[in-house]
Amino acid sequence: MIRIFPFIFVLLWSSAFITTKPIIDNSDPFAALAFRFALVALGFFLFSIYSKQKILVNKRNFFDSLFSGVLFHGFYLGGVFYSISIGMPTAIAALIVTLQPVLTNALSGPILNEKVSIKQWIGVLLGFAGAGLVLGFDIGNKIPTAGLIATIIALLAITFSTLWQKKLSNNLPLSVSNMNQALGGCLFHLVIVILFADPYINFSQTFIIAMSHQVFLVSFGAFTILMFLIKKNSASKTVSIFFLIPATSAFMAWLFLNENLTRLDLVGFLITSIGVYIATRD
Repeated sequence: MIRIFPFIFVLLWSSAFITTKPIIDNSDPFAALAFRFALVALGFFLFSIYSKQKILVNKRNFFDSLFSGVLFHGFYLGGVFYSISIGMPTAIAALIVTLQPVLTNALSGPILNEKVSIKQWIGVLLGFAGAGLVLGFDIGNKIPTAGLIATIIALLAITFSTLWQKKLSNNLPLSVSNMNQALGGCLFHLVIVILFADPYINFSQTFIIAMSHQVFLVSFGAFTILMFLIKKNSASKTVSIFFLIPATSAFMAWLFLNENLTRLDLVGFLITSIGVYIATRD
């Protein structure tokens, strides 16, 4: 069963890109994320109570996991949502964030003392090349400076959150750690809303369906699987599966949104799959 977790993660995480736009179209991105992670934190709290997990842990573990949530749910998702909301081309934002496995591989050695082999580097570079083919390297579109900065911040946030989470992964039960991380994300976005944003959410049918998808399938499903994989495997190997997300998202957009799926997309998917296989095999 555990062997199929990476594939389930890729499917669930990729599907989030289909429901991001309907959420942004019906709300301020930071208000939507604050609302989302309030629901997620409540859900993990109730599950922790039901499963009789110890919620009140020492302050160090609590603040460590809270900080991880600020990085992942706050700076990463907030950066991506904000950049797209102000006109950053989705493909360019996705391509920048797809550099995460490259950056994680480069830093996992000095930070986590993980040994990254030449074979893994070959797989990672193939994965990035394949993802680039799917997303397209054309940057002819006008890129808003604020959107570019927000996307780079998102890239750094998800990279350091992954490395930070690897160091913390054995300190707390998974549901309690996820609850604290969701709480960190919620508090981060609440601060942004209070200080800078308009707390606007249109609870239309489209918004409710899209938000339900991101809460249940992405936050409860995909994120929990990701935290489990980080706990069980090396950080450098785990993040390599992120290269499969652009191609899978393109296929889902073709299947559900009638968007074009080109031969170049298929070639990119093939190259990415080979790269991920090389990077993750023992």
